[in-house]
Amino acid sequence: MDTCSLNRPMDDKTQLRVALEAEAVLGILLGCESGRVKLVSSDVLLAEINRNPHPHKRACVSSLLTSSTETIALSDAIEARALVLEARGFKGFDALHIATAEAGHVEYFCTCDDRLIKKAKAQPDVVTKVVSPLELVKELF
Repeated sequence: MDTCSLNRPMDDKTQLRVALEAEAVLGILLGCESGRVKLVSSDVLLAEINRNPHPHKRACVSSLLTSSTETIALSDAIEARALVLEARGFKGFDALHIATAEAGHVEYFCTCDDRLIKKAKAQPDVVTKVVSPLELVKELF
């Protein structure tokens, strides 16, 4: 999961999509707590979370990662793969997230960013499935 998906439960839920995605994220996190789903963290995710200017949100999102089963360290191979993805138009953190997920053999990378999902699905060599919280719930439960 990226930062935008982990933050989704704290977003304004007056829009139906946001409310549904927030519930989906909470359901996924419950699956992680029960052991049905594995939550994988990374140095990249932690760095992105630490950039959040809102201390309360930063602390809440950081606490969600206590149920993570693994933290993938940044490596030269991940950075090299991220540079390839950036050359294809992915933003810096997005490229790093995907490269990290691939390196960790993570099956799903969850984000609320429609453009990232569309771009990743158009890349035949991106092996990690990049999905929305709603898609992930459909896949897992």
